[in-house]
Amino acid sequence: MLIVATLHRADPRATVDPLTGRVGTEGYAGTASHADRCALEHALRLAEVFGARCLAVTAGPPEAEEVLREALACGADQALRIEAPGTPDPAGTAHLLHAGLAAHGARPDLVVCGDRSADGATGTTPALLAGLLGAAQALGLIELAEDNGTTGPAALRAVRRLDGGRAEVLAVPLPAVCSVEAGQVRLRRASLADTLAARTAAIPVVSVAAAPASRVRTGPVRAYRPRPRALPAPAGDTPRARLLALTGAHTPPRTPPRVLTPASPAEAADLLLAELRGLSRDAG
Repeated sequence: MLIVATLHRADPRATVDPLTGRVGTEGYAGTASHADRCALEHALRLAEVFGARCLAVTAGPPEAEEVLREALACGADQALRIEAPGTPDPAGTAHLLHAGLAAHGARPDLVVCGDRSADGATGTTPALLAGLLGAAQALGLIELAEDNGTTGPAALRAVRRLDGGRAEVLAVPLPAVCSVEAGQVRLRRASLADTLAARTAAIPVVSVAAAPASRVRTGPVRAYRPRPRALPAPAGDTPRARLLALTGAHTPPRTPPRVLTPASPAEAADLLLAELRGLSRDAG
């Protein structure tokens, strides 16, 4: 059984040039997000339960190997980097992960991902990857563990957060792709010996073809503008008359404004309530 933990390297302290808008990152500052660390810990725990192998995978440049070395230090059995210049979109990332695992000869039974990365990328990559793998998907989970019920020995028990403080329990069959939220579990601390061994560990690298161009074309993004409505011209021979017709200032019935001068706070409250009751009757 093979459990894959997908990791994404991002720089949470990226800088933006105020003149050009170019985003700059430092190679030493890149790290995995809290959600990815949570996904790695879930993968390690499930690998211990099922007696499976844990493979840490990332798609990115050579600097992305830092997150893989951290995974090896924490207990991952293998690591794999998929060559990916730049930052592909979620569909491109899912294609790279699927093609890279196939080129490496890995057929995962379970893929655990973070629900979002540190650079603000949305959690659509796990859903796209599940579609490419033909696997079940359970996204946005707060718990992920072995299911000891009647759904089978290889099924998972997952808990997903719902609106209104509710939650739902899922029985997830394998193979599956699951994404987890950050903050539910904490990644275990690596020992000094494992950390030193991971610094010099050889990490396999595979290169795959880029994702095919999408046949769906998107146009430029513009602000929403409702369709104009054809309205009749206001009646009146002069601009003032037409303005009065548009605003309805002199159209009966009209309640002229009044200035209320109550003598005490209690009288002010009574006058205010009376005015509100009058307005509600007029509206009804």
